[in-house]
Amino acid sequence: MKLERRRSSIEIIADILRLGEAGKTEIMYSANMSFFQLQKYLKHLLQIGVIDKMTVGYPIVTYRVTEKGLRLLQNIETILEILEIEDDDSIDIQKILFDGTISNHTYQDTLV
Repeated sequence: MKLERRRSSIEIIADILRLGEAGKTEIMYSANMSFFQLQKYLKHLLQIGVIDKMTVGYPIVTYRVTEKGLRLLQNIETILEILEIEDDDSIDIQKILFDGTISNHTYQDTLV
């Protein structure tokens, strides 16, 4: 039996941004997250300006990806492609992006 690896925050953000425009329920189910996680991610994504909150009725609210969010999604997709990250890989993406390391080696070492 093979256990699924946990998604990194970056992968979760990409899942949210890929939706384009959606309400909380759709985001929660599509990105496979709890309501608590959803609230945390939406707050952060709104603060950094990669999504906008749109009121389309009362009390209907949707979230839409901004131009900045589209650029971020493209960058995430490029990084995942360069690293050839597959669903079954166990490389810690956040560690690579923020620390520049894979295990005991730096990412630059793997390019040589």
